Amino acid sequence: MPNQSLRFSVVLLFALVGVFIVDQNIKTLFVEGFRYYTECIDLILVYNKGVAFSMFAFLDEYLKYIQLVMVSGVLLYLFYLKELCYALPGGILLGAAFSNIYDRFIHEGVVDMVYWHCGFNFAVFNFADVMIDLAVVWFLILNFKPHICKS
Repeated sequence: MPNQSLRFSVVLLFALVGVFIVDQNIKTLFVEGFRYYTECIDLILVYNKGVAFSMFAFLDEYLKYIQLVMVSGVLLYLFYLKELCYALPGGILLGAAFSNIYDRFIHEGVVDMVYWHCGFNFAVFNFADVMIDLAVVWFLILNFKPHICKS
């Protein structure tokens, strides 16, 4: 059904580009100097050379290429599935992932800015990280409730 494939592609592309643009614009504010401090949350600039909690930072230059291959694999898998219900969470996930990878090429690390320190210190993260988490939860719901995803 070509119409289904076109709808899938359009939804995925718009979500991907939308999340990428929003995330990059937020990061630009911090790269250009924006900071804000409160008792619980600081909005600061941190360049994360690794992945979550700075893991795998020892991979240096190789990390961005490993991530690029992995995220491209997700893109190919989504186009293999062509299930419309995966288009929006897939686009959100890919837009956020590509935005973080883009940071690695431009800034030599992912631009993070939200630092939670109320009651406990948490990792510094960004909008793309939140979107990746949202997309993963969405995928889990779709996979544990297969009746939701009908072509």
